[in-house]
Amino acid sequence: MPSVVGLLEQRELAARRRVDELREEADRIQAELAVAERDWSEWVIARSRVGEVLAPTGGGAAGLGSSEDLRDPGEPGMRPEGSDAAKPKSVVPMWRVGLAWSALSVDYQRIVRVLADRDRLGQGPSTCQELAVDFDLDPVPGKVEALRSKAKRLVARGWLVESAPGRFTLAKGVAGQGGGS
Repeated sequence: MPSVVGLLEQRELAARRRVDELREEADRIQAELAVAERDWSEWVIARSRVGEVLAPTGGGAAGLGSSEDLRDPGEPGMRPEGSDAAKPKSVVPMWRVGLAWSALSVDYQRIVRVLADRDRLGQGPSTCQELAVDFDLDPVPGKVEALRSKAKRLVARGWLVESAPGRFTLAKGVAGQGGGS
């Protein structure tokens, strides 16, 4: 009959071998991941270059989107000069004095407009469920969470204030400007 110490040594040796095998497999997977990431970045660059080639002709290929989607945002022609108007899929700008609500995309303008109306009527902060009802949306979790995400982004950019968890109202300067109504 083998000793307890001998059995423990055998199990320890088996465990060490298994750890070594797993480390080798992890190294192999890491190497494959590095190759896949390199290939992916090459495809992204190739897609961008194809977009650049197709952009001057105004034509587009299926799946590439319009030529405007592929341009650099700082490139001339991307925005009308002197305009703070946002483009679809744009980033919410940081609020600053004098920035009109029209700097926001339409969805964000709607949120600000509804909260401005509530503020004007003295109704106080609004929940995202109430916003969904105001927008004639079904107050289902998917739609409410989409509104909550937009409201949180507006809070982070200084347009709104979250006075209590889940309750949103306009920031003081935004409420006073009346820029979007």
